[in-house]
Amino acid sequence: MAVVKTILTVVFIVLSLALTVIVLLQEGKSAGLGAIAGAADTYWGKNKGRSMEGILVKATRLMVILFLVIAAVLNTNIF
Repeated sequence: MAVVKTILTVVFIVLSLALTVIVLLQEGKSAGLGAIAGAADTYWGKNKGRSMEGILVKATRLMVILFLVIAAVLNTNIF
């Protein structure tokens, strides 16, 4: 059981570092002056789920879920 706890701890640390990097790579939510001029209705604005920003958002959600699950498992006294 100690081996499983060690593996989960290593995965938890790597996941926390990766999550930090992915959050820092994301753009801010403020539209800036582009929204005033109508630049928000560009191709990338309409297809945001398929863009790199959309992929980063989906990856962040998945990593946060894994982070919370592993944190809960490591916090219990199973091991």
